[in-house]
Amino acid sequence: MTSPFANPNRPGVPPRLPTPPTGWPIGSYATYEEAQRAVDHLAVEDFTVQDVMIVGVDLMLVERITGKLTWSRVLMTGAASGAWFGLFVGLLLTLFSPEPGVTVGPVLTGLITGVFFGLVFAAVGYGSARGKRDFQSASQLVANRYDVLCHPKSAEKGRDLLARLAMRPVNPGN
Repeated sequence: MTSPFANPNRPGVPPRLPTPPTGWPIGSYATYEEAQRAVDHLAVEDFTVQDVMIVGVDLMLVERITGKLTWSRVLMTGAASGAWFGLFVGLLLTLFSPEPGVTVGPVLTGLITGVFFGLVFAAVGYGSARGKRDFQSASQLVANRYDVLCHPKSAEKGRDLLARLAMRPVNPGN
């Protein structure tokens, strides 16, 4: 019998295609940190953690607004991004230069060209939005709860270990 937790082609390796989780629930937690703490506890107790998975249930996409976009911010960000890329290209050009050592010419050319194109692309991108998204944000995928599932053969032992963990006081350092 094969384990539903492993790839049948390569034991111990998760499947490459999206696969629904299987197993019996041995714990349910409000935060990922708590679920991670539970699995860490199982590992410390020499439990076979390869039989365990953390499953986020009721997924949500949370977009936190980090600031307002203005022309000056867009252009500064574009210039900085272009400068880094141009500096990288300039340094690559010095590697293939016939002169020994780092020469300033290719680095400076790459830097200036990078800043120019970074400004142009940032301006075109922001201008084409026409004020429809004048803010910056960071997105995060979060779950309403996190279940710890386990292969049925060792679920009872896992539940017992997690029950003992639940009886211990939570230490902020652990």
